[in-house]
Amino acid sequence: MNKNKIMDLCVDSCIDGMKNNHGGPFGAAIVKDGQMISIGHNMVISTNDPTAHGEMVAIRAACDTLKTFDLSGCELYTTSQPCPMCMSAIIWANIKKVYYGCTVQDANRIGFRDEHILNFLNNGCNDPSILELESVDKTQCLKAFEIWENSKSKTSY
Repeated sequence: MNKNKIMDLCVDSCIDGMKNNHGGPFGAAIVKDGQMISIGHNMVISTNDPTAHGEMVAIRAACDTLKTFDLSGCELYTTSQPCPMCMSAIIWANIKKVYYGCTVQDANRIGFRDEHILNFLNNGCNDPSILELESVDKTQCLKAFEIWENSKSKTSY
């Protein structure tokens, strides 16, 4: 399956999603060894879940299909450059290649607000008008970290 055909499927998926009021113009697919593993589209509106971006839906479906949280060897196709949340999920899933259509600036132009999040992250997370971060009770939280660190039965990821 060639890249353009896969991207066409992503576009078709997000258009179907928009027609059914699932969410915005974001479709994504996961491919491994030339085989389609999953395809998904934005479902933020229909699920009332701000994390239900097309990439996240496709990643969740691929993990379910492959029965793993490690998508090494997979590629992700998406109708738009991934937002910071999706980019982080892609990295956590060990996906090393992303093909995208539209840019963050294109998404911003039609009302999606990735740019301010990128600016926040690029400026060291120091803009309390976007998000205020405050450390609380680190000592107690470190107890849970210590349990994990010393666990003989943990699954590293």
